Amino acid sequence: MTEAAARRVLVTGGGRGVGAAIVTQLAGAGFDVDFTYRNSAEEAARLAETLAAAHPTSSVRARRLDLSDKAAVDAFAAEIEGETWFGLVHNAGQPYDALTAMLDQEKAEAAMQVNFWSLTRLAKSAMRGMLRARAGRIAVIGSVAALQANAGNAAYAATKGALLSYCRTLAIETAKRGIAVNYVAPGFIDTEMMAGYAAHRQQMEKQIPAGRFARPDEIASLVAFLMSPPAAYITGAVLPIDGGLTAMLGVHR
Repeated sequence: MTEAAARRVLVTGGGRGVGAAIVTQLAGAGFDVDFTYRNSAEEAARLAETLAAAHPTSSVRARRLDLSDKAAVDAFAAEIEGETWFGLVHNAGQPYDALTAMLDQEKAEAAMQVNFWSLTRLAKSAMRGMLRARAGRIAVIGSVAALQANAGNAAYAATKGALLSYCRTLAIETAKRGIAVNYVAPGFIDTEMMAGYAAHRQQMEKQIPAGRFARPDEIASLVAFLMSPPAAYITGAVLPIDGGLTAMLGVHR
């Protein structure tokens, strides 16, 4: 792996929110970053320009990709297979909330495509260079929903649970080749995705031991650490970053 390739990372869903925070942290840490976006073209372009100006020794590129489009994912995967990567961060995600009795199969399958199947396809291609170089990092942004049940979350939690099982298996398959694979499990994060829960936010925060939602940069800092040299021996780990939410017994006095 060349020196340039040894610092190149691909981030899915990097145009806004947590993804943008991850891209920002990685660029600041000296990585070259390519990130995908779906609809936030102007935000993505602005982010790339801002980071390129702030970190002139790092390359930051925005690349459009709709992870719900299987053909587009296949084409993108074929493209990156000819490139060399040190890291892959799968941050892109699609929510879907519905009680199990009311679950819409098409919407559930669409969430599974974006959240899970797109990663398996991209990782297969991105890993080829990592395996040859015997060095690489894969970090997946999952959810505490994969660890703790919550009514109305069955389909979404299933996508994140699939990611968890995949990551742990991938970790043991690739550890001897110098690749570290880890699953980051955030709780509630202060992003636009939580706007729909604004009316319930105060009550939700009361149930979190830390008493607040996570900031995007807190998730991004953990990802940046997982890409750093000191994290080389961490693989197959499930890393909740949830203010103590999953550590707490769900019975409130």
